[in-house]
Amino acid sequence: MRSLFIADAHLERESDPAYRAMLRFLAESRGTTGTLYILGDFFEFWIGYPTVPFTHYLPVLEALRQLADSGTAIVFFEGNHDFHMGPFFTDTLRARVFPGPAAMTLDGRRAYLCHGDQVNAKDIPSRLLRGILHSPLTRWLTHVVPPGVAGAIAERMGRSGRQNLHYKGENPACRTILRDFAAQRFADGYELVITGHFHLPFTEPAPDGSGKLLVSLGDWATRLSYAEMVDGEITLQTFR
Repeated sequence: MRSLFIADAHLERESDPAYRAMLRFLAESRGTTGTLYILGDFFEFWIGYPTVPFTHYLPVLEALRQLADSGTAIVFFEGNHDFHMGPFFTDTLRARVFPGPAAMTLDGRRAYLCHGDQVNAKDIPSRLLRGILHSPLTRWLTHVVPPGVAGAIAERMGRSGRQNLHYKGENPACRTILRDFAAQRFADGYELVITGHFHLPFTEPAPDGSGKLLVSLGDWATRLSYAEMVDGEITLQTFR
């Protein structure tokens, strides 16, 4: 069976085209997908409460549940918009959740997967924000901060995200940052580097002809881009 990789959907309202497309994508993936890898920022804002207070996400959560019940394993890498995923993901979906990067073997190839907000060592604000959001203190706040307050934060982040979403991926320096990062991981023995965050869709083999490959997933939010792996071959796709 194939494996699917998506990142940066930034889902918010069911009326949004990217949200509606995600519902179709997940429905069409049932029965044909061994593993779905979500590499962060699937939601515009998510923090895992004991129950699900974010009712605007119920349709996509139900679509994920149906996908999991069909036999698809779900692997979630937390981003900088979704963190401390909570019991719906770990218990209901039986998902494997990684708060940071992880090494895996994909069809016999050693792979390094991450959201990508820690790729650029010079991006101090993003690294500091990640440290705060993923801290035990933030997890503890779910026990004392009412969901309504979290919802207000989500709306504010949503407004900011909508203003900046279309500008990500346009910085030519991003490609160089990703290449340098991948070169370091290749030197560590990884054959695949798969990342999101940069909203820049491209694949690039290592220049030494070794067959090692960098996969930058682009984003679902504006491009409906994702990657598919079949029989060890990974390619970028656009959902239609």
